[in-house]
Amino acid sequence: MTTYAALLRGINVGGSKKVPMADLRALLESLGHGGVRTYLQSGQAVFTAGHGDEESLAAELTRAIEGRFGFAVDVIVRDHAYLKAVADGCPFPAAELEGRQLHATYFSAPVDTGRLAEIDQAAFLPEEFRCGDRVLYLYAPNGLGRSKLAEYLAKPRLNTGVTATTRNWNTVVKLVELTAPAAE
Repeated sequence: MTTYAALLRGINVGGSKKVPMADLRALLESLGHGGVRTYLQSGQAVFTAGHGDEESLAAELTRAIEGRFGFAVDVIVRDHAYLKAVADGCPFPAAELEGRQLHATYFSAPVDTGRLAEIDQAAFLPEEFRCGDRVLYLYAPNGLGRSKLAEYLAKPRLNTGVTATTRNWNTVVKLVELTAPAAE
């Protein structure tokens, strides 16, 4: 059995896509997954699965959500090893920053970094970003809501062909904890 985190994009944040966490837990259990837990109301679930891979599990959950709730939700599924590698690979001093200042944008597939190379990073200072394995690290000292760089990075032409969903650093760390094997 492998422990995974499912990251749902754009639910319970003011729009019409409402997914109660109790219903999400029940849905995951109905798919045969164990150890189901949710974190916050913004679309994180942790579960164990003895079958599938990240892509097939994400597709399965996407179909199940649409069938149950009547609307499509993009889902990214990642295992503990990946989530831990993202946290450990942070190029910014995470321990010295507030959780609202540092974010990870998870991508469903590798991103063409050539698209991001055209960005004049100096124009956005003190905000900065760095790329990793299917992740973009964003340092936004005044928070995501005020970030001009985050707004620019969200442009569709930069993210064509991939699903992207962003989490603050507190959530990044918590997902590593929640997916960790009991002995770790």
